[in-house]
Amino acid sequence: MFQFPETFLWGSAISANQAEGAFREGGRGLSNIDMIPHGQHRMEVKLGQTAQPALQPEEFYPSHTGVDFYHHYREDLALMGEMGLRVFRTSISWSRLFPQGDEETPNPEGIAFYKDLFQECRKQGMEPLVTLSHFDIPMGLVEKYGAWRSRKVIAFFLRYAETCFREFSPYVRYWLTFNEINIVLHSPFSGAGIAFQPGENRNQVIYQAAHHILLASAQAVRLAHRYSAENKVGCMLAGGSFYPYSCNPADVMESVRKEQENLFFIDVQVRGHYPSYAAKMFREKGVQLVTEPGDDEILNTTTDFISFSYYASRCVAASLEDKQINDGNVVRSVKNPYLQTSQWGWAIDPLGLRITMNQLYDRYQKPLFIVENGLGAKDVVQPDGTIDDEYRIDYLRQHILAMRDAMEDGVPLLGYITWSGIDLVSASTGEMSKRYGFVYVDKDDNGNGTLQRRRKKSFYWYKQVIATNGRCLD
Repeated sequence: MFQFPETFLWGSAISANQAEGAFREGGRGLSNIDMIPHGQHRMEVKLGQTAQPALQPEEFYPSHTGVDFYHHYREDLALMGEMGLRVFRTSISWSRLFPQGDEETPNPEGIAFYKDLFQECRKQGMEPLVTLSHFDIPMGLVEKYGAWRSRKVIAFFLRYAETCFREFSPYVRYWLTFNEINIVLHSPFSGAGIAFQPGENRNQVIYQAAHHILLASAQAVRLAHRYSAENKVGCMLAGGSFYPYSCNPADVMESVRKEQENLFFIDVQVRGHYPSYAAKMFREKGVQLVTEPGDDEILNTTTDFISFSYYASRCVAASLEDKQINDGNVVRSVKNPYLQTSQWGWAIDPLGLRITMNQLYDRYQKPLFIVENGLGAKDVVQPDGTIDDEYRIDYLRQHILAMRDAMEDGVPLLGYITWSGIDLVSASTGEMSKRYGFVYVDKDDNGNGTLQRRRKKSFYWYKQVIATNGRCLD
């Protein structure tokens, strides 16, 4: 029977913008996510449809308070340590280190906070895995330069990245450059701070920004290796295969096109150059990249491993006529008639994880790392204070079994990180009621609550999974 290697990294994750809060404390500046409200105006800001996002007094902004991880991190990391996590994934708020983004020197309070956080991870026996940009860019760079549409932002990011490697490499060995890099195609403002101006060619803006992001990522990999030979740097994909709706060749071809579009960024980060299909894709989208001499050489620096999130598979068809659309995720797809969905309409497809793992490894031949997998659901606190989230346990169990099968297939996997360790603000909807964590946080969708932490049933289950190195999943 297959056994997980003793070095397998079982873990869980959060992100700074969804958990930390304290958006104006410790010298921190505003980030793009701070401008995205909860409620009816959320999607228009998130998708970059608001040309100049600004804070409105009548709106509620969930990221401003998060779940106050900034003040609770020792308590929260103790809970993660109690669960036995071998790795804890989090991100650094760029605007906590460089409040406007273009300062010459970093904010010392921000440096001190993250140093203490990573040291605390080590005390709890956890390896930190740190994302440099998890849907995070200072608003100063958005307002002055148009975010990643400007090549100048590359230099500011590299100053930030070098600061992180210099200050935190003694505590951190695993790094990711950009979280779910392909989400810029679907949610430009939350993904990369891109707000469109009237009359712009959206595709031109997105792919030009993507070129700058890819250049920044490649150069950050070089910097990380320069600061420590132990540093391992991964790219990060919002994963999930695109199934053809039927065996109609037109549907199959549509799935091929969607896979290429989705894997475009990883193709560059892992192979070190633009893929062969890029030229035609750019022509069809009306994109003319502005490049500089030396860009090809820069892109040739590739990542050490491939990380990805997996929540659901997708289904596509050449024609949407008479098809039911699944709008539960920002990545729109046709409803798959063979799969059930979560309370938020996301297809539940454990076998899809095995399929995705095999496809990614066949394509790239580099180690994989699952850095997000979980179920968003409404949890109910019982009168005695317990939370019986058996549905979450079942979801995770089925995905771990599929992951194990893929490893038996021959796919090398560094580790498995659930989303999320504690409840936090949903990136897609801004809700607290869409809960993912092993630890319940008393806070509602309107920001009310005591912030008290409670262990869910899944907390004890995952603790057992880790303690037995995946042998006991019951």
